[in-house]
Amino acid sequence: MAEQKRDYYEVLGIDKNADDATIKKAYKTLAKKYHPDMNPGDAAAEEKFKEASEAYAILSDPEKRRQYDQYGHAAFDGAGGPGGFGGFDFNSADFGDIFGDIFGDIFGSRRGGRSNGPMKGANLRTSVRITFEEAVFGVDKELDLTLKDECTACHGTGAKPGTSPETCTKCGGKGQVVFSQQSFFGTVRNVQTCPDCHGTGKVIRDKCPDCRGTGYIANKKKIQVSIPAGIDNGQCVRIRDKGEPGTNGGPRGDLLVEVVVGRHPIFQRQDEDIYSTVPMSFAIAALGGEIVIDTVDGKVIYDVKAGTQTDTKVRLKGKGVPSLRNRNVRGDHYVTLVVQVPDKLSHEARELLKKFDEETGDTLNASKNVTSSSAEEASGKSKKKFRK
Repeated sequence: MAEQKRDYYEVLGIDKNADDATIKKAYKTLAKKYHPDMNPGDAAAEEKFKEASEAYAILSDPEKRRQYDQYGHAAFDGAGGPGGFGGFDFNSADFGDIFGDIFGDIFGSRRGGRSNGPMKGANLRTSVRITFEEAVFGVDKELDLTLKDECTACHGTGAKPGTSPETCTKCGGKGQVVFSQQSFFGTVRNVQTCPDCHGTGKVIRDKCPDCRGTGYIANKKKIQVSIPAGIDNGQCVRIRDKGEPGTNGGPRGDLLVEVVVGRHPIFQRQDEDIYSTVPMSFAIAALGGEIVIDTVDGKVIYDVKAGTQTDTKVRLKGKGVPSLRNRNVRGDHYVTLVVQVPDKLSHEARELLKKFDEETGDTLNASKNVTSSSAEEASGKSKKKFRK
């Protein structure tokens, strides 16, 4: 008994209402995945490739698809249909286009084939260290770098003065060579970078003695970089056209400058906000008064309210870091006020504290007793509740 064929729509993994573009995309994905050249010796992959190709041959043809939708596989039984590969025309424009894309993906990308047209140079990376304040307000820095410039002797050709590069005879100046390869479908033409000229289309017989045929000379340069206000640690500044030179007349790459921000002794940063801790005396916390707070804009006077507790947080609006998108918009500065307990006291200070404790002790103890009593009462109720 013949093996039951799978539904063609199921084979391609598409809906029965799929349009032509969806059908073609689904088949191209499967053909690339199970292509025999990608799975040499894999009989299961070859069978799946045949199955997908058979499904595509039917569903990509409007008339055959109409017959299949109406009669199923029976529409092609015994009619010289697509059983195996007998009914497929792999030389048709549609299959040729798909396999051209597949082989281009398989062989072109694998072998790094490319033309000898203009190509942009590679980007260069370096770093610069700045202070916390410089990151907040921005700063201009000067970098000492070694960059490549066009050789003045050969004017970038790489050839000895008085000579010029010759057209590569292997690729005819195209930078690519075409070769044939036997595949599952017969002979396939593939393209790869010319091994003689490395894709440039030119061969230098006599190299320039100054640049040794590279066409470029390394020079030390001073590059100015403007660090914007609000930049954070690890972010980069891009300087256009200061990277590696391009090839075949292509533009230079870019210079990417990574910013390394130094630590600050009292400030910490999170996004556009700044955080710090400021000590205050017990007297100011109890009675209120003015304290001095350091900010990136300088010192500010803050009026502490009487009875302020330790670890109270206050907000200094607009004293944070400027936004990179809008320098006029700034974050805030959050300050944690901490009561500072002195570890050394004079005799007079001790006596005054004792007197203070005598004046306020009863009130504080009463508060503690109430709290303690309430806690014991609550604890007792809790115990009774859970004794069941």
